[in-house]
Amino acid sequence: MSEITKELIITTHQKDVQIAFLEDKRLVELHREKSSDQFSVGDIYLGKVRRLHAGLRAAFVDIGAEKDAFLHYSDLGSKVKTINEFVAQAIAKKRRSITNFPSEPTITKTGEINEVLSTGQLLLVQIAKEAISTKGPRVTTEISFAGRYVVLVPFGDKISISQKIKNNEERNRLKKIVQGIKPRNFGIIIRTVAKDKNVEEIEADLKQLVRKWNSAIANLPQAKPPSKIVDELDKTSVLIRDFVNETFHAIHIDSPTLYQEVKNYINSFSENRQKSDIVKLYKGSSPIFEYFNVAKQIKSSFGKVVTLKNGIYLIIEHTEAMHVIDVNSGNRMRKSDKEESTLEINIEAAAEIARQLRLRDMGGLIVIDFIDLEKAASRKTLHKKMTEFMANDRAKHTILPPSKFGLVEITRQRVRQATTIEIEEQCPSCQGTGKIKPLILIEEELENMLEFLFLKQIEKSVTIAVHPYIYAFLTKGLISKRVKWMLKFKRYIRIESKQGYQLLEYRFFNSNLEEIVLWNRKREK
Repeated sequence: MSEITKELIITTHQKDVQIAFLEDKRLVELHREKSSDQFSVGDIYLGKVRRLHAGLRAAFVDIGAEKDAFLHYSDLGSKVKTINEFVAQAIAKKRRSITNFPSEPTITKTGEINEVLSTGQLLLVQIAKEAISTKGPRVTTEISFAGRYVVLVPFGDKISISQKIKNNEERNRLKKIVQGIKPRNFGIIIRTVAKDKNVEEIEADLKQLVRKWNSAIANLPQAKPPSKIVDELDKTSVLIRDFVNETFHAIHIDSPTLYQEVKNYINSFSENRQKSDIVKLYKGSSPIFEYFNVAKQIKSSFGKVVTLKNGIYLIIEHTEAMHVIDVNSGNRMRKSDKEESTLEINIEAAAEIARQLRLRDMGGLIVIDFIDLEKAASRKTLHKKMTEFMANDRAKHTILPPSKFGLVEITRQRVRQATTIEIEEQCPSCQGTGKIKPLILIEEELENMLEFLFLKQIEKSVTIAVHPYIYAFLTKGLISKRVKWMLKFKRYIRIESKQGYQLLEYRFFNSNLEEIVLWNRKREK
């Protein structure tokens, strides 16, 4: 199996940075960081308990956000009393180091929130989930600092290793390294990228995190709650920290300033100084997202309807409670073996759904309505494939096997609002009172139809009837889109202009000028 080409495409504007993550030139993740972004995951605040809610076993904490942050009893951590006492002494300038700090009694899992916290109490909290919809941020008192190779957990005592490191010898080696360098009263989580790294690299990463913790404690006496104590790295740095490794291909940036910052950042943790050579400054005249075909992929991927090849399409709906995805076979030709055909369609759809979950960062409950499969073996195969497709998803997730009704339920970690992009365009016919799908997608849609007609339905030639605007677009230039299609499929293609057609209306006719009715199979429930 050939190695996947991984790239980051980064574009900057006055108010934000947009980051596209590509695998084999295909968009799989899209991130946007605004200069005004506050209350991001990983940020640490000194907050004040606004009120306690015994029924919810939770506290509402003022961290300066529009809505108070939510702190559940389960997010306190067993060492919360120790942390709170240390923070109180640090604010009073009585303590700065946790090395010999005495431990307070641990709390039980079945305790009550008012046994641990009180109204008006100052708390050091970290954002675990950003504000979503009508809910404020969710916070935790289990503070952690993520580095490239390890995660530092103050007042912890355990050494944990990523489950993705399977080799027992390597796991034992890493554990011995960390045992030799771990500061007292700190827990350590060893990340996947620490695999095969030497003690110097891991120790340097650990020391940087300890300095970050010490800096946070030093800021406490001057802090006036609610106030931010520690900034998480900006999204660009976080993605580079988590993504970039020996297998990464390139990072393209259109800003000279950000280009230099990223090069310096990679050099700060990379043992190979040449690694920063993967960072490339884009100097082209066209926008970087257009040059790398990101803009078109955004248009085709963020609509309510997502079309795949061979006519398969997904309908994606977002509600307050869940995300719902419906799989449709479109104009896919029926095979003699209906079960095999249906399974094939479902597997193709599952691959795109796994991509869509990452691309839109859809979290919470996701329900997928696949086309019904009658055989248990087919449903098992679909579940296995869905699991494989989501193996590279960094968000924690659980996938249940398909039900008899073809429904697959997925829970996916939600830490921020799902990404939504308005792609519909104003209709030129009604001057903006209606919406149409992006015109840029009509080319791709027609090409997919031609591929189906020539390769699956074995048509000898095809005539496409379209609106005059679309006709002009498809026939302009010496090597027009029509000519390119004929070269690609080695078939004759005729295009007709029809003034009576709506803007995006089209019809196909065979060599006998008989209209081709594209079969649209509905689910048989």
